[in-house]
Amino acid sequence: MTPDQIALVQQSFAKVKPIADQAAALFYGRLFELDHSLRPLFKGDMTEQGRKLMQMLALAVNGLTKLDTLAPAVAELGRRHKGYGVTDSMYPTVASALLWTLEQGLGKDFTPAVKDAWVAAYTLLASVMTAPPAKAA
Repeated sequence: MTPDQIALVQQSFAKVKPIADQAAALFYGRLFELDHSLRPLFKGDMTEQGRKLMQMLALAVNGLTKLDTLAPAVAELGRRHKGYGVTDSMYPTVASALLWTLEQGLGKDFTPAVKDAWVAAYTLLASVMTAPPAKAA
């Protein structure tokens, strides 16, 4: 990711934070609309799940300038998700739901450049989450 893309992701996420609960509800609504088979992966309180989603997004967005520190936490999140039954084939659906949610939340501020920056960020983070665990030396 370029510094400009990182800045666009961080600036646009700052605009979404005030509507975090609504954004999370939009995200999960869209996710389950796109793929009903994902619904059973979420067994708990969806409001709480939404808060966790937004907290993790904030951590990731803020960590884009410190990838060496962020990557281990993102890799661990990917391992946990695998334990919950998440497969690599689900990541494109999540990307679609996230981009749609950002478009709804940002409105006219969801420019092509902002979309491209989020695609770059998601692609980077998803590649870390889905990478095989590093082998111990």
